[in-house]
Amino acid sequence: MKRFSGISAGLLAIALTVSGCAHYSPPNEGWIALFDGTHLNNWNRVGNANWRVLGGVVQADSSDNTGSSFLVSKNAYKDFDLRIEFWVSHDANSGIFMRCANPKKITDRTCYEANIFDQRKDPSYGTGGIVHLAQIKPMPKAGGKWNLYEITARGSELTVKLNGNTSAYLRDTKFASGPIALQWGRGIVKFRKVHIRPL
Repeated sequence: MKRFSGISAGLLAIALTVSGCAHYSPPNEGWIALFDGTHLNNWNRVGNANWRVLGGVVQADSSDNTGSSFLVSKNAYKDFDLRIEFWVSHDANSGIFMRCANPKKITDRTCYEANIFDQRKDPSYGTGGIVHLAQIKPMPKAGGKWNLYEITARGSELTVKLNGNTSAYLRDTKFASGPIALQWGRGIVKFRKVHIRPL
């Protein structure tokens, strides 16, 4: 009986290990895990948000300075598919910034931003939209649940899908290449399964 329990415990441990690895593996060949649930080695920090990795998720909920904080990818990307799962509180301000012109100064004027901001005063550029450039109406709500952003940048075209539905489309040539940035602006912000596929 003890031997059976030991074997069962061993098999359970192996199963948990395998499932844990599979949970954060890229979707298929060609994808790169920018965040695999274990470390932030692929990112630089800009700002002072309390980013930390807990239970396979990177999250922040405060900063000791005013203004936004970011995790900025160490590599720049031109054309790509990007998949990011995120969870935010209802009062959160966050976003996915792409092709940023200056990796040390991230703004919605120096990058393309797929917004995550359910309480934005002008909802036309809120969650699901590309700030200043591609409106969304009606604006979906993302707070309090896990969501999936699928973003494709190809030449001058930028397509944003939120939870399987196209929420924004843009043709623009302002930013051709640059890093990816994940934002904390306020509230509770969590990211997991951050994968990119260069095209």
